[in-house]
Amino acid sequence: MLILLPPSETKRSGGTGTFVPDRLRNHDALGAARASVRAALEELSEDPVASAKALKLGVKNGAEREHNLVLRESGVLPAIERYTGVLYDALDAPSLDAPARAWLDSHVAVQSALFGLIGAGEEIPAYRLSAGSRLPGLGTPLKRVWGSAHAALPWAEAGLVLDLRSQDYAALASVPGDRSWFLHVAQRGEDGAVRALNHFNKAAKGDFVRRLARSQADFTTVEDVVEWAREAGLELSCSADSHELTLITELGAPGAASARSAAAR
Repeated sequence: MLILLPPSETKRSGGTGTFVPDRLRNHDALGAARASVRAALEELSEDPVASAKALKLGVKNGAEREHNLVLRESGVLPAIERYTGVLYDALDAPSLDAPARAWLDSHVAVQSALFGLIGAGEEIPAYRLSAGSRLPGLGTPLKRVWGSAHAALPWAEAGLVLDLRSQDYAALASVPGDRSWFLHVAQRGEDGAVRALNHFNKAAKGDFVRRLARSQADFTTVEDVVEWAREAGLELSCSADSHELTLITELGAPGAASARSAAAR
């Protein structure tokens, strides 16, 4: 089983050691794309004005451009700790025990705009690049570069794939075949109606992955996932026609309360 997560715009700074691109998994398939995207990003980041526009940097986050100029020297952290924000705060990987962390490392991957698909435990530097960014030096959209590169990955070996990525990041690497299920989050209101969520869906997704990691789950069918969710007290439904799962919460701020309780565990 493989769970695909989006990255986050916000990232923890710092780290130790040196970034070695060749050590990232799937180097044979993704190495050339990683090198070309990195070179284009570094070239763009040399220009403060052009990079501020292309990378959507303002006064408060303008210094993030500098991360792109010291990728090899700035230190590394596991991807699951490098990314911050609502989803990753709810997942709270640093507070998990060793077996749960090992589960994340073997079952979770993050879709980076700079590095492509990377394992949760793989060490990366801080950077600034989004799925929707345009890199003039690349000569083509990120979606096209990454789409072609990821097509060569051995997706069949992944087994069941639970796709928690946002649409922009899912577009960077389409998962072929019929074993991929896209997860939505919705809220059941006091009137019983189910409505789609925006911002708070990230917290629910983070809590969902945390629960999976703590349970050491490894499913082969989506029916197994739905049954596990039921036993865990979660409402999860699936649509076989669209290959979509819907996680339904009843919280005023979906995922927030469960995220707080998860962080306390």
